Amino acid sequence: MFNKHPKGLVAASLANLGERFGFYTMMAILVLFLQAKFALSPKEAGLIYSTFYFSIYILALVGGIIADRTHNYKTTILAGIVLMAAGYVILAIPSEATAANKVMLLTVTCAALFIIAFGNGLFKGNLQALVGQMYDNPQYASMRDSGFSLFYMFINIGAIFAPPAAVGVRNWWLAHNGFAYNADLPALCHGYLDGTLQPQAAETFRTLASQVSGQTVTDFDSFAHAYLNVFSTGFHYAFAVAIIAMLVSLTIYVVNKRRFPDPSLKEASVKGGAAAMEMSPQEVKQRILALFAVFGVVIFFWFSFHQNGLTLTLFAKEYTELSLFGMPITAELFQSLNPFFVVFLTPLVMAVFARQRARGKEPSTPKKIAIGMGIAATGFVIMALGSYFGNLPLHADIVAAGTSPVKVTPLLLMATYLVLTIAELYISPLGISFVSKVAPPKYQGIMQGGWLGATAVGNQLLFIGAVLYESIPIWMTWTVFVVACCISMFTMLFMLKWLERVAK
Repeated sequence: MFNKHPKGLVAASLANLGERFGFYTMMAILVLFLQAKFALSPKEAGLIYSTFYFSIYILALVGGIIADRTHNYKTTILAGIVLMAAGYVILAIPSEATAANKVMLLTVTCAALFIIAFGNGLFKGNLQALVGQMYDNPQYASMRDSGFSLFYMFINIGAIFAPPAAVGVRNWWLAHNGFAYNADLPALCHGYLDGTLQPQAAETFRTLASQVSGQTVTDFDSFAHAYLNVFSTGFHYAFAVAIIAMLVSLTIYVVNKRRFPDPSLKEASVKGGAAAMEMSPQEVKQRILALFAVFGVVIFFWFSFHQNGLTLTLFAKEYTELSLFGMPITAELFQSLNPFFVVFLTPLVMAVFARQRARGKEPSTPKKIAIGMGIAATGFVIMALGSYFGNLPLHADIVAAGTSPVKVTPLLLMATYLVLTIAELYISPLGISFVSKVAPPKYQGIMQGGWLGATAVGNQLLFIGAVLYESIPIWMTWTVFVVACCISMFTMLFMLKWLERVAK
């Protein structure tokens, strides 16, 4: 699998495992943690979630500028790993939220999220630029797309284990304190303490309180405080697992640091290659314009795709039957599906590309990205149809009842994640590959940051999904994302010939 690829690819991929572990820990539990600890609504939690993911990607642009200006990519990457670990340390410190300290603790939480985001910004785009330089060598140039697909596959190995680890730690802490897991209870506990539960929801709360305690509960006030504290503390300990993953990445990176290429030396190191050729100002301008055109298109994709940590997670918690073949599951575990599918589908997608390449019919990278947009639209069509024919209630009806009276099979989400992952494999690694190929040599870091900056804009728009989730029928929410992905696909197809010409 790696015979035709540079030796540093595996080490660079493994150095990225910790970042992916933390990323998917956040994707699985951040919104649920904010709701359980601070009683935030989907809109409020969604705003913090979207701002966090916006910051991760927009700060990659800052990280690219820093690396380009200092010509010190490797130290910038190292600083990013250390900062991410520090942010997770702050989040891992348990605390009990009360009316008196809620604002202060929420501020500390947001500060920790910013530290993680800034560290990620220093790390993410610059490591991708480092990998891109490996393929500037003419010996490996034809394998660039495949190389980034392999890179993407290996970094997601860490992501597979993040949600189960978070769930395992949280549920262990619940059991240690004599409680069982229930997805609906944190919101019901907050509603009881605030006196906002409607009669049906209050009855649901009393019933579930006795169920998770294994005994009849008479002091519901004490139960609500205790369950919320234990539930959120379990999430704090889950963040601590990400610290271990970051230390593993740090070790791998430090051990291999000297063996990695340096993007700042790109023009000098690739003698006779395309990157070493002097580019005219007109060519530089065309390349940058092409990259910004692609950046604008993918905003709509990321606005839709990264709903997996927001509205799709809320859907898993509130609208999905949390059992599969008679075995209980949790809402967070659905976040393992995407990295699992990435790892196991990447070889299949690469085989398809290799077969097309052998027949001289492999689509260009821009065309692959357009195809991915269409596949993503299909994933949300599945969600829209499943929600419509499932006759799912409005979110307001769930709040009134304390739980959804109608729940769909978890197979609906599983099928959606499968389709969305295939779309991701056509877009994310190949988009990174496209940027590394088209970006002028002296703008490698900042253009990788630009790709991540476009992702940031899409992520900042994520909160719109939470607003729709609370306001309109759920099937209509998914339809909005179908439209967004279709806009991306048709725009990409409209620009296809120009992008293919620039990328030659």
